[in-house]
Amino acid sequence: MTAPVPRKIVNDPVYGFITIDHPLVFRVISHPYYQRLRRIQQMAFAQLVYPGAVHTRLHHSLGAYHLMCNALNELRSKGAEITAEEDTAVKIAILLHDIGHGPYSHALEQTLIEGVHHESISLLIMQKLNQQFDGALDLAICIFTGKYHKPFLHQLISGQLDVDRMDYLTRDSFFTGVSEGVIGYDRILKMLTVHDGELMVEEKAIYSIEKFLVARRLMYWQVYLHKTVLCAEKMLVTIIRRARHLIRSGEIVTAPSRVLNYFLQQQEPVDIAQHLDKFCQLDDYDVMGAIKDWTGHPDKVLAALCRMLVDRQLLKVKLQAEPVSEEIISAQRRALAEQAGIGVEDAACLVFSGEASNTTYDPYEERINILFKDGTVKDISQVDNALIQHNLSRPVKKYYFCYLNPAAAPALLQGRTC
Repeated sequence: MTAPVPRKIVNDPVYGFITIDHPLVFRVISHPYYQRLRRIQQMAFAQLVYPGAVHTRLHHSLGAYHLMCNALNELRSKGAEITAEEDTAVKIAILLHDIGHGPYSHALEQTLIEGVHHESISLLIMQKLNQQFDGALDLAICIFTGKYHKPFLHQLISGQLDVDRMDYLTRDSFFTGVSEGVIGYDRILKMLTVHDGELMVEEKAIYSIEKFLVARRLMYWQVYLHKTVLCAEKMLVTIIRRARHLIRSGEIVTAPSRVLNYFLQQQEPVDIAQHLDKFCQLDDYDVMGAIKDWTGHPDKVLAALCRMLVDRQLLKVKLQAEPVSEEIISAQRRALAEQAGIGVEDAACLVFSGEASNTTYDPYEERINILFKDGTVKDISQVDNALIQHNLSRPVKKYYFCYLNPAAAPALLQGRTC
């Protein structure tokens, strides 16, 4: 007698009911590595501007899985050959596509775990799970890495029109309340097709695709790269770097979390492949617990940064079209150092600048191909009168300048916030 296949229904606020009805998919979702995604917020500090943006990487992962299910059903109905094994594998690949994110996702990428992208860690974790599952994820890994002979399956996971982007735009606009991010994901899914093994979009969907690309640009500058969100995330990076600098200078800085403390205390970048179990215990709670603890640290700069982030009394921030001159930055640092009684090097943690950029559509990176009724194929940027060819293919850069007002420095650096 065979064991019954577990069937679970997840009630999602964006799409309604999501069905999980394959034993291997159920095993992946039940694994502690995957459940860690409950403790990593999708949008890091966007909640400081949009209080509803507290959804997690697990929410997003399940949403992308749901859209993948719909996309596969649509492609099959149009004659695409997708076997049962491929169906399961590509669903598992999309479930695990973001499993390598660390605490606060992109905000701390390559800072907490130096020099490693989350995609590389995702692959390492998938390989570790594959060992535990006796090779059951071989095909999922092959598709995830783009080595499978049906490229459209990989394009559904990672491409200009992947279900990952469709879900995060839909979900992030829902939880932030920013209607500019709303896309017609259901229509785009209906218009997907496979031609010569590649994922394409039917001609009828051109305007839906343009709306998708415009929504993406608006979400980046209105939400993901909002100046306050950007400032908070850069402050978080500065806190981790300051803690690490103090540790490497011989000062005592410890985190309440054992695993976070382990990674902070390393004098050299770690080989993450040798420490996956430790990494998969890290989440947002570890980092925020440390930041709350460090509000009382003897180092005035570290303590002030932590208090400011916890209390949402952030650095002043400006976004501008031109880079901030070194003269302005140096002058601001000197004024702050003199007013607060700290060194100029320390003041650099409280006065800094950088660059933020976004390219809505780069046809050289990954194309969105439109399949016309006569069988011809054109990139979206080559379609007559297409919006994308006019202005959305050019990168947009903005320069940020974050600084502490010298007049406020003495109180903040002495532990008084009011």
